[in-house]
Amino acid sequence: MRNPLSDTIVSIPPSGIRKFFDIVSEMKDAISLGVGEPDFDTPWHIREEGIYSLEKGRTFYTSNAGLKELKGEICSYLKRRMEVVYDPDSEVMITVGGSEAIDIALRAMVNPGDEVLVPQPSYVSYVPCVTLAGGVPVIIELEERDQFKLTKEKLLEKITPKTKILILPFPNNPTGAIMEKQELEEIAKVIKEKDLFVISDEIYAELTYKQKHVTIAAFPGMKERTVLINGFSKAYAMTGWRLGYACAPEIILKQMLKIHQFAIMCAPTTSQYAAVSALKNGDGDVEMMRESYNQRRRYLMHAYAQMGLDCFEPYGAFYTFPSIKRFGMTSDEFATRLLQEEKVAVVPGTAFGNCGEGYLRISYAYSLKSLKEALGRIQRFVRKLDQKG
Repeated sequence: MRNPLSDTIVSIPPSGIRKFFDIVSEMKDAISLGVGEPDFDTPWHIREEGIYSLEKGRTFYTSNAGLKELKGEICSYLKRRMEVVYDPDSEVMITVGGSEAIDIALRAMVNPGDEVLVPQPSYVSYVPCVTLAGGVPVIIELEERDQFKLTKEKLLEKITPKTKILILPFPNNPTGAIMEKQELEEIAKVIKEKDLFVISDEIYAELTYKQKHVTIAAFPGMKERTVLINGFSKAYAMTGWRLGYACAPEIILKQMLKIHQFAIMCAPTTSQYAAVSALKNGDGDVEMMRESYNQRRRYLMHAYAQMGLDCFEPYGAFYTFPSIKRFGMTSDEFATRLLQEEKVAVVPGTAFGNCGEGYLRISYAYSLKSLKEALGRIQRFVRKLDQKG
């Protein structure tokens, strides 16, 4: 029998995040600090709106691009929070999470052989999605000495005549790094000079602790070059509702919508009605969750300092990226032993790119009680390693 599989998909390794959590699910008394999922319940008014939509029998397809009311609320939100203006009828579409938006943006824009710049460490889906779209992923290795920010110099090093798109993953998963206004301004200048496009993944936009998030789409001349991607999973604790959105110039969005029509039809109707309430009435919920995450963030940084674990201070998302280089172990070895010996699951930095070697991703989207117990176990493990060393 001939090989039934695509060479392209076979060549793509599975996500490096899942390995440890398949093990931890079978391990008694284990604590996982690896999944990027809020531990909060979806705020009640959002759930209530979803329930009400079901009671009213609103269980039919919406238009392919999504509910008109939701697209209008997204535009109001982006104008209010990000100072960028979109047309809800031609520049906004609702997707099945931010992940679908990343995938269809690349498929709508990439021709075979086009190079797509992917700063790493970063979200695990970017490189596979570029490959599946027929593009060539070109890695930009971010460094701790730059606070894992994308610099103008690193960007220019990797641009070639084949470069078409830059993926901009800030606030960043896994490092928690953010890009400030003046830093984005430098990147925007290069994008315009080199005639590139940007896919800006801003799913953690509401979870910044130093200052308000700035989108590159708001800079002069950048809106027409940018696909802005966001969603409801992280800020509103709506991971299972599977709802995101993309805002882009009509010429790009029209083709993204075509892929969405054939592959998806429309995002979940119940989730869309619930998301209207999230945007209309959810600012207080977001603020409460952000303050709680910030408290946990500070707790982790203090705990790392006490155990002598180096970690640059993250100002976005809900992850820390501590260095374990001094122990002379790979990230995978450290994470495996930590799970086996102390029953704490974290993600090796290499799951997010080779330049993540020597680091771990530790999420603080967990209760303080769980964090305290887990950090106590990590401290015990670190002391054990220090004594042997």
